[in-house]
Order: sequence, then structure tokens, then C-alpha cells
Amino acid sequence: MISITLIILIVTIAISYWGLTNKEVFNKLSLIPYRTIHKKEYYRVFTHAFLHADYMHLGVNMFVFYSFGTYVENIFNQLQENGVIRSAAVTYLTLYIGGIVIATLTSIKKHKDNPYYVSIGASGAVSAVVFTSIFFAPWQMLYFFFVIPIPGIVFGVLYLLYTTYMSKKSGDNINHDAHLTGALFGFLFPLLINPKLFLYFLAALGL
Repeated sequence: MISITLIILIVTIAISYWGLTNKEVFNKLSLIPYRTIHKKEYYRVFTHAFLHADYMHLGVNMFVFYSFGTYVENIFNQLQENGVIRSAAVTYLTLYIGGIVIATLTSIKKHKDNPYYVSIGASGAVSAVVFTSIFFAPWQMLYFFFVIPIPGIVFGVLYLLYTTYMSKKSGDNINHDAHLTGALFGFLFPLLINPKLFLYFLAALGL
């Protein structure tokens, strides 16, 4: 059976391509906090995650998502088999969709009165998936810039520090708020579905 990770990836690529080749679709689906709040276009909170600025943005997000998503999906399948959660599919979709929604909250609050602010991309949801994987495998080596090996838990701390700093600095066109809130949500998500998984995390840390 085709994995949920692959389904999300295919749908995201298809809609992103549609948005990149059709400006009207891009404008209709992107997150514009002003329109979300004042025009009650709440669907944008969800649809913006299926658009990307260019093919590089899309490619990086989907590569990272597929790499970590397949692992997290397998973990949830194991948790279902062990009776820890009821449905791996529902849990995984809740993580991804929750990451999309949670990652928009800060941006909406900050920019709800700015009609020119636009945000797109699956980065919030992808960050959530990455940090859920770090929760379950904190010492698993990640390859920074595909070259430098670094334990997941160390990468996670550095990533949170960096995104916190950059979200306050606000000197580029990257939505660091989405990265930060998505990451925090992803790390806490296992505890939301079953607080006893904290013991799993401690064991994975070697404590």
C-alpha cells in the first residue's frame, strides 16, 4: 500500500507546480494573514503549505520531508502495533496538518493588518516531522549541508536557537516563525498523543 508520506509528497508537488505556473492559483492559495482574518479566508491556513516559491524551495522541502517522514510514519506504525496509539495514519496526518496550522499562528498574529505579507511553503509541517523524528531518535546522525554529521538532538537545539534569533531579527524573506513553531510542535507532539512516551525519549537519550 502506498505510504501517506508519498501521497502528501505527490499532492504537494502537483499543487506547487500548479501554483508556479498559474499566478491566480498562487495568489488564491497562499497565506495572506490580512485576508485570512479580515476576509475570513481561513482555508489559506491549510492551502499555503502546498505552494512553494520555486523548484529549489519545493525540492529541498520534499527531500527533507520524505527522508524524515518515512521514518516517523514507520514509528507510528510500530506504536499502533504495540497498542500505544489507535491509528498510525490518523496520528501521522494529525502531526502533519497540525504542523501546518500551528506554524501559521505567529505569522497571522504579527501580520494580520499587513495586506502585503505573503507566506507559502510546507516548512512548518516539515519542521514538525523532523523534530518528531528527533524525539524518537535523538542520537541519530543528521548530515548538516549533507556533509557534516551531527546528532539529531544537538541539531535540534542549534536549530531552535537559530530560528529564535532569526525570527526576532526578521531580516530576510524566510518565515522563521513557522520553522520555530512547527519544530516545537513536532517535538512535543508525541507527548500530546501519549505522555508515557516521555519515558521512551529518556531511554533513547540513554538516561
